[in-house]
Amino acid sequence: MSKLYPIGIQNFESLRKDGYMYIDKTALIYKMVKTGRYYFLSRPRRFGKSLLISTLRAYFEGKKELFEGLAMEQLEKDWTRHPVLHLDLNIEKYDVPESLDRILNEALVRWEKVYGAEPSETSFSLRFAGIIRRACEQTGQRVAVLIDEYDKPLLQAIGNEELQKSLRNALKPFYGTLKSQDEYIKFVMLTGVTRFGKVSVFSDLNNLEDISMWNQYVSICGVTEQELHDNLEAELHELADAQGMTYEEVCSKLKECYDGYHFTSNSIGIYNPFSLLNAFKRNEFGSYWFATGTPTYLVELLKSHDYNLANITRDETPSSILEGIDTMDTDPIPVIYQSGYLTIKSNGERAGNYRLGFPNREVEEGFTQFLLPFYVNSNASKSAFGIQKFIDEVEAGDYDAFFHRLQGFFADTPYELVRDLELHYQNVLFIVFKLVGFYAKAEYHTSAGRIDLVLQTDKFVYVMEFKLDGTAEEALRQINEKQYALPFEHDSRQLFKIGVNFSAKTRNIEKWLVE
Repeated sequence: MSKLYPIGIQNFESLRKDGYMYIDKTALIYKMVKTGRYYFLSRPRRFGKSLLISTLRAYFEGKKELFEGLAMEQLEKDWTRHPVLHLDLNIEKYDVPESLDRILNEALVRWEKVYGAEPSETSFSLRFAGIIRRACEQTGQRVAVLIDEYDKPLLQAIGNEELQKSLRNALKPFYGTLKSQDEYIKFVMLTGVTRFGKVSVFSDLNNLEDISMWNQYVSICGVTEQELHDNLEAELHELADAQGMTYEEVCSKLKECYDGYHFTSNSIGIYNPFSLLNAFKRNEFGSYWFATGTPTYLVELLKSHDYNLANITRDETPSSILEGIDTMDTDPIPVIYQSGYLTIKSNGERAGNYRLGFPNREVEEGFTQFLLPFYVNSNASKSAFGIQKFIDEVEAGDYDAFFHRLQGFFADTPYELVRDLELHYQNVLFIVFKLVGFYAKAEYHTSAGRIDLVLQTDKFVYVMEFKLDGTAEEALRQINEKQYALPFEHDSRQLFKIGVNFSAKTRNIEKWLVE
């Protein structure tokens, strides 16, 4: 009988009772519970945060039978039952301040039915404090508070400062309650995608331990290489057979597509569990995580900050910036990192800095594809079709058709939306050549005001130089004078040296010359 893969199953109890596969994280959970009390964990969406919260809930409710055969069964001897207050902020659309009020009120009413209420408790924070105190007094055991997706309201309001402020003001006293009720609390866990610096969770609640970048907890969500082989060895062979690949080829492709998340420097890589399990369930490779929806606010952040996309994997980022974002910050990179589209690749050249990059092929290709319609004013299906045409033309050596198509991309763009023309043309070229580069080897270098590019296929090598308000002749002369094509002079493939000029006046590619 084939395995039941827990795709979209976020409830630990139903997962265990219905016989779904579970990769055992309970030894780490035991360690966390026994060595601290207040925790925060940031991980990308669909990475298993909700399942972690649900597992903690089952543990604190003393449901020993659910842990049969897991590490926790041997580790835990007491199985004390604690009152659990579980709040999931993932289920509402936060487009008006009242939407958060509804969710908080619904949870408080539910808990008050069990633990009672006092007339004097007129605010959310007073009601929450009263519930925590009474839950402890009535049961004789301190309370476990589990909050899933604490930042969902704030993420949905990015770009709307007034709504942000309103939601922040509602959450500040609510989360601040936790510190004031310390004597009644056994354990607190908050999860989310991002860490917002201006929310009271991290100012008033300063005893919260952020384990997001702790090496010892790096695998608490997601799948490690070891876990993959320990739990899915037979399935690896099945996938290889279904794809007509060798076992080694399948392992290598899974790693290329879905591995590569590093939440601290020098840590083991973590596989995206959602994509990995989908690949096994369907016995085929696909962009599963990416297909579940990329927030448009990420692209809006890049555009509103006039971000040079070529720097996305080149700039060094201080660790202090990755560990907490300010909702009004001018740097979009921390949000993109915490959302799972970038990951730590290595330590930077300066102490305390990291070099970031895309974790894997699924994310790199998906995110670049997703960017395109935001920069060329073209719907996604048309953009994807256009990229395939580019690839066909590059592979056929038809550079004229290629540049005519590129002119079409620029001609479609509403330039009243473009503040920095040079940056815009560089960003469009970066996206196009990045996407073409998934199928043809592309090396892309840029410095102020200049782009040089090498594209390689089986039959052709293209060495290109782009100018803004120069001339195509000047660009071609630079290729020759600086000997950009020298590494390919004795290559058996046909070599094209191409000088291109982009005109600010016509806002398009004006001319290209080929040698």
